Amino acid sequence: MSGTTDDDDHRLEALGYKPSFRREFSNLATISFAFSIMGLCSSVATTLNTPLLLGGPASVTWCWLLGSCMCFTLGSSIAEIVSAFPTCGGLYTASAQLCPKSHRAIVGWIVGWLNILGQVAGVSSTEFGLANMIWAAVSISSPTFQLTQGKTVGLFAGLLIVHGLLNSLATRYLAFATRGFVFVNLGATIVIIIVLLATTPRSEMHSATYVFGSQGIINQTGGWNNGIAFLLGLLSVQWTMTDYDATAHISEEVRRAAYAAPAAIFIAVIGTGILGWLLNIVLMLCSGPIENLPGISGSAFLQIMVLRMGTPAALFLWSFVCLTAFFVAQTALHACSRTVYAFSRDHGLPDNGYFGHIASSTRTPLRAIWFTTVLSILPGFLDLASPIAANAIFALTAIALDMSYIIPIFLRRIYANHPDVNFRPGPFYMGPGLLGLAANVTCISWTLFVCVIFSLPTVFPVTQFNMNYASVIAVGVVFLSGVWYVLSAHRHYHGPSSNLDAETKARIGLEEVQPESSSISEKEKDHTFVSSDSA
Repeated sequence: MSGTTDDDDHRLEALGYKPSFRREFSNLATISFAFSIMGLCSSVATTLNTPLLLGGPASVTWCWLLGSCMCFTLGSSIAEIVSAFPTCGGLYTASAQLCPKSHRAIVGWIVGWLNILGQVAGVSSTEFGLANMIWAAVSISSPTFQLTQGKTVGLFAGLLIVHGLLNSLATRYLAFATRGFVFVNLGATIVIIIVLLATTPRSEMHSATYVFGSQGIINQTGGWNNGIAFLLGLLSVQWTMTDYDATAHISEEVRRAAYAAPAAIFIAVIGTGILGWLLNIVLMLCSGPIENLPGISGSAFLQIMVLRMGTPAALFLWSFVCLTAFFVAQTALHACSRTVYAFSRDHGLPDNGYFGHIASSTRTPLRAIWFTTVLSILPGFLDLASPIAANAIFALTAIALDMSYIIPIFLRRIYANHPDVNFRPGPFYMGPGLLGLAANVTCISWTLFVCVIFSLPTVFPVTQFNMNYASVIAVGVVFLSGVWYVLSAHRHYHGPSSNLDAETKARIGLEEVQPESSSISEKEKDHTFVSSDSA
């Protein structure tokens, strides 16, 4: 194990960073982390209303299959880059290394902010979804219960504080706990599938034409044609199968990171895609009359379980669905805090590296963890003042993350022969031929297409209350981050910067790169780097 850790640390040093974390995540813990960040049954539970009630059962089943196949090309392309750059900066660090030196700072800056804000919105929306799932169970058991925004936001904030406390534990405890997440996640999904099939009379199951055919296209958008209504079903699978690079953000805590992190992404995408399709098919078979959904709970998923299993059994299994969502929020906060740490370490935040600090007691970035926790609570509090604004921020997740994913994939191809860029593949590599190129082109094209779908209003007539503001916020993030960089941030941020001492730099052959700006200090110049192995 010591030799493996040494190899990982040497590889990290070659990328310009001092090993600061303990590598406690085994192969099982890493795979479990990758599965948990997607949270199959809980993510389907929180998003099922959208495809089912807008496009119908056929939209649920076919859009999941189509979306998961396309997500496989994106997951493979991301895994390839993560294998080459196994740092907690993830695709943010990779983006800056896959473009010419003159562009590294601005590219790293924009991708970094897209990724951080997408992850913060993801943590916040996942936790908000968990709070609503818990209150949905209360509504089923106590039909007279009156839910208020204050109760939802209060539970949301309390859950985030609990996750902040759990993430403050040392890495060995986090790794130990994470190992069990995958068994709850996949186990709950499989049990729900079996119990639904066992408790639904054959005579009450829907026909194949309802689940897979034209009978199952039920357009309830109020204005879109059947084609658009059908494609809105992609929102569920794309929201579920996102945050692929979360495993990359813990790679400095993973043993054999260049192997384990990309393999975990690859396995999780395949497993989630296949099992998720089966779950959606069974849910549609057993769904009962669509006019009775989503029911008193507001969750079509829970209402189907109650219809077929009865309230006690449904609530018992629902507790495991909620536990899966709890694990999603736990791993999402873990990954996001490491991204904040990495961005601060590279002087991307105006904090003089304050959040890029590792606590000696736990060897974890406690400052970044609690900064991320507080930042994630803010959108929830915004719900008290303006639910429209809060939902718009929640909707930012998929677009911001997906855009931050395809930028490094695009850069790797467009600058493949540039003298400043020398992409050195890691152990997970699809090769220089048609396979890798096809996967890259497909995932870029698909992501751009899906971002258009993400930007459409889902129902008509469009009002200020149901307008989809996700694209406006995503473009605003890019624009404002660019303005911030030009006006101020270029003085303290010059792209990924080494935190190695001069002796280590000399030993491994890091070349210093002088930023174009003449206003920075000699100390700042010393930190801007490019590895002779990677560029």
